[in-house]
Amino acid sequence: MELKLALAQINTKLGVVESNLEKHLLQIEQAAAYEAQLVVFPELSLTGYVLQDLVPTVAHHADPADPVFKPLLAASQDIDIVVGFVEEDIRNRFFISSAYLSQGTVMHVHRKVYLPTYGLFDEGRFFAWGDSTAAFETRFGRMGMLICEDFWHVSPPYLLWLDGADIFIFISASPGRGLSDAPQLTTVHWVESLNRAYASSFTSFIVHCNRVGYEDGLHFSGGSTVFDPDGDLVSRAPYDQESLTTCTMDLNQLHRTRARLPLLRDERTALTQRELNRILSRDGSASGK
Repeated sequence: MELKLALAQINTKLGVVESNLEKHLLQIEQAAAYEAQLVVFPELSLTGYVLQDLVPTVAHHADPADPVFKPLLAASQDIDIVVGFVEEDIRNRFFISSAYLSQGTVMHVHRKVYLPTYGLFDEGRFFAWGDSTAAFETRFGRMGMLICEDFWHVSPPYLLWLDGADIFIFISASPGRGLSDAPQLTTVHWVESLNRAYASSFTSFIVHCNRVGYEDGLHFSGGSTVFDPDGDLVSRAPYDQESLTTCTMDLNQLHRTRARLPLLRDERTALTQRELNRILSRDGSASGK
């Protein structure tokens, strides 16, 4: 019960989907040559991040008829793939999305639930909110995907955990900011601490792929990581450079950790539901997005 994973920590060209797709296919080919079984790309890996008015011009559909997804789905015959893209729905709304591709099939699409619109972030002006957080089955077990701001809020990972996700795939285009006593930027240190906490609290694997490079004045610092269910670091990609980092995840660690620490077994979901209903009823906040 092992999964060989590749973190494709790449830089992207803003709005140039064709060039980014070519880079994806080369990285996928290389990951397959390394005998990886799953390759994970960052948030908006096919488009770049600071899109603004470019959003409608780079949107695609995760289906075999789409000219971008057609070669990606063909490549997924040999290796499972997670990509980040701009998705357009039938109502002409645009989403920051991630797609899990396997054996020529789109297994799952996650639409970003939390859109930061504060400080240097402006996502709420250009994108629609996703409204679902669900785990899904893969040939390696049950997984869940979240995108950047989603995993800064505890509720999406918690819901994935309750929905049976054993492997959490977090992708981001997270600009590095601040200084700290740690070897990383402040934001990178926060993200690693958060992912380690999720791994040990939810006794699950946490896979995080962050992009690198500079775009419109933003600095993306990389440092992608994998943590095991004990909260121990399995792998870390380098900071500030493109890389294809591979590691092997011992999936049997899930059983060993959960036998020793049966947090999921003992979780009191009815109590959580009851208390949430009480709080929402009292505060009148049930109408939140």
